[in-house]
Amino acid sequence: MTIKVFGHKSPDTDSTGSPIIWAWYLSEIKGAPAKPYLLGEPNTEAAFVLKHWDLAKPEIIADVAAGDEVVIVDTNNPAELPPSVNEASIIGIIDHHMLVGGLKTKAPIDITIRPLACTATLMHDLIGADLARAPKAIRGAMLSCILSDTLEFRSPTTTPHDRAVAEKLAADLGISIPEYASQLFEAKSDVSEFSDEVLLRMDSKEYNIGGKELRVSVLETTAPKVLLDRKASLMASMPAVAEADGADQVLLFIIDILKEEATLLVPNDLVKTIAEASFGAKVEGDTVVLPGIMSRKKQILPSLKV
Repeated sequence: MTIKVFGHKSPDTDSTGSPIIWAWYLSEIKGAPAKPYLLGEPNTEAAFVLKHWDLAKPEIIADVAAGDEVVIVDTNNPAELPPSVNEASIIGIIDHHMLVGGLKTKAPIDITIRPLACTATLMHDLIGADLARAPKAIRGAMLSCILSDTLEFRSPTTTPHDRAVAEKLAADLGISIPEYASQLFEAKSDVSEFSDEVLLRMDSKEYNIGGKELRVSVLETTAPKVLLDRKASLMASMPAVAEADGADQVLLFIIDILKEEATLLVPNDLVKTIAEASFGAKVEGDTVVLPGIMSRKKQILPSLKV
């Protein structure tokens, strides 16, 4: 049986590249046939990475079947996984997020969750010396994941180890980190072809706080004006997206990678209350700038209050 390796439903670079990396490792090093999959279309940055390194886009699946052997990467949250994931045979989890709970396994499994900025950094450590046998594209995908998740080391989730691994990979590949990261972020910022509804779901997590179901969306960009010019239509689309997804509200944070700040759209009094209670901000219009806020995992979600 071929092992299915996949990440979460909103495939960013880490959740696209890490399944490819781990499927390679299982198949080529461990002798356990494995195949990477996606649970949705990759975002523009992830699509750029696939093209840049000449990697085939993994097949997109909507669900898994009972008896499928699966390895879950870059998440451990059932809400971000196929609806039948607990009917499958989960044989491994590799992640760098908080432990959510809710996954059920049929036997003891290998679980590795470490406080690093990127799943691919963790995979670098697990693969160890065998990484020398990896094709250039696999090492390139690993570097891409780390630079993406750390925002080229700007994110507060970045650890010295993430940086050291990225710098070693870049040196081995003969790549300038600033130049390549600029290409990544340019691709990430190209959202012109996406509808408001897609943008609101593109990089989002479901989160409950104070009895409110929230879809917490983050868009990282070097061109925030492009998104802020769509502010009115994005806010107008929020109620329908929230209703369709069973949420009370969509929170949209536009992360300015270069200025290292977030702009939160404030469409109503609920979001105003959340912004002021969570970040000590004074909201006077339909946006509020939050200096230094870069990470949903480390800064946004832990701070949310109603």
